[in-house]
Amino acid sequence: MTITPALIGFGEAGSTFALAGDWAARVFDIKTAGDDRASMLARYKDCGVTGADSLAGALLGACAVISVVTADQALAVAEAAAQVIEKDALFFDMNSVAPDTKRAAATAITAAGGRYVDVAVMSPVNPARMGVPLLVSGPHADAGCAALGDFGFSKVRAVGDAVGRASTIKMLRSVIFKGMEALTAECVLACQKADVLDDVLGSLGAEWPALADYRLDRMMVHGVRRAAEMEESAKTLESLGVEPLMTRGTIERQRTLGRLGISPIPDTLDAKLERLTRT
Repeated sequence: MTITPALIGFGEAGSTFALAGDWAARVFDIKTAGDDRASMLARYKDCGVTGADSLAGALLGACAVISVVTADQALAVAEAAAQVIEKDALFFDMNSVAPDTKRAAATAITAAGGRYVDVAVMSPVNPARMGVPLLVSGPHADAGCAALGDFGFSKVRAVGDAVGRASTIKMLRSVIFKGMEALTAECVLACQKADVLDDVLGSLGAEWPALADYRLDRMMVHGVRRAAEMEESAKTLESLGVEPLMTRGTIERQRTLGRLGISPIPDTLDAKLERLTRT
C-alpha cells in the first residue's frame, strides 16, 4: 500500500476497513466530542488507528480521505472537509445517499481543490470486509479505483465518469433489497400472530426461515440507519419522476423496528418474533 487514507466516521464500516486493511490511519468521528468519547478512544486503540480531536486534525497532510458516516450527515461532512482538505487529495464518498446529494458534495470538494470520487458499497461490509463490492464513478474514477486497490479492496469497478452514477445504482438496488426486508418483517410479524408462520415460510421455500431471520436481524440492528438510507432512495426515485409509494412504507417499517433498540438481539427467528410481539 502506497498511502493510508484518513477516515471520517468510525462505525461498522470504518472500523471494519481499518482492521481488515491494516490501516494505521488517522480518524475523526463526531462521537469523540460527546458522551461516547471514552468508548470511541478505546475502539481506536483496539483497531490500531489514531483518533483526531477534529476533522482538520484527521485530514492534515492526508492525500486520500474516506467518508463513511450516516446518510443524513454525508453532505455536511463533505462541506466541512472541503474547508480543510489538502489540494488534489482524493475524497472517497462511500455514503449511501442520493445522486443529487453526491453531486452537491462533489461541488464542495472540487471547489476546494480536492478530487471527489463517488463510491457505492454494494453489500454489507461484514463478512465481506475488503472483498465488499465497490462501484466507482466520477471524473477521478480511474485514479480512485487504483487507490482503492492499493488500500486492499479487491472488488472495485468503475461505472462511469459522472458523479452520481454509482450512487444511483446503489439507491435503486436498495429499493428492492431493503424493501424486501420490510415486506418480510411485515409478513412474519403477522404470521406469528396468526400462528401460521411455519406454513407460510414453508410454502415459500426451504431457505425462507433462515432468510427471514437474517432480514429481521438486520432491521432490528440497523433499521434507523437503513431508514435514513431509504430516505435517499426516495429522493432518487422522485428525481427520476417515480413516486416512491412502496419505499415510503419501507422507510417507516425499517425505522420502527430500529428504534425499538432491542439488545441483545435474540438468536432465532422465533425468539425475535416473540420479543417483538410483546414490545
